[in-house]
Amino acid sequence: MHIPPSDLINILHETSHAILSTHSTQLPGFPFGTAVPLVTDEYHRPILLISALAEHTKNLRADSRASIAIIESGKDNVQDAKRATLVGHFHEFEPSTALVNRYLRYQPDAERYLQLDFSFYRLAVENIRYIGGIGQMGWLEASRLDESLSLKPTDENELLSSLCSGLPERFRILGLDSHGIDYLADGFRGRLRFEKPLNGDQLETALPDLLRRLN
Repeated sequence: MHIPPSDLINILHETSHAILSTHSTQLPGFPFGTAVPLVTDEYHRPILLISALAEHTKNLRADSRASIAIIESGKDNVQDAKRATLVGHFHEFEPSTALVNRYLRYQPDAERYLQLDFSFYRLAVENIRYIGGIGQMGWLEASRLDESLSLKPTDENELLSSLCSGLPERFRILGLDSHGIDYLADGFRGRLRFEKPLNGDQLETALPDLLRRLN
């Protein structure tokens, strides 16, 4: 099955939470699944902000192999929903200020965690199982994500300044990437998907039209 990376990328950005599965240290041989908030970096890789006391953090420190499962929202029948499992290794890392700001736009309640024993972890994706619906499934190599257009957090911040200045108060922009814009409108989360991926210069040129579409 031919799987356009943009399909996966859009679901990753639209999903506010995911199921993280790690290797249990308390029950060796068993997977340990837990719900976690989900935000992506500029290369569409899942990043987590997790406590040192959490069971899944202890598991990751003992064995970095893990998976993240995501599902398309708004579907009554889960079998009709697009979904994916991303498999790889989670590694602790020190994010840039711009990336922290991006994370907090999506998860503003997490700001208080930065003063506690919470650390950032990023998934180095190795393989992806994608299901587009019944009979539509296949494996997607992680390199397909790497080949996709990306937008640096610093460039994203500059573009967001221009984009946010023309929006009504009921809108709040969460993030901007080469495939779409994530936003809150009247308390509901949405995503404006682009017809095709755009680089930084193309995004800047397209901003006036994007503003009209959001309004």
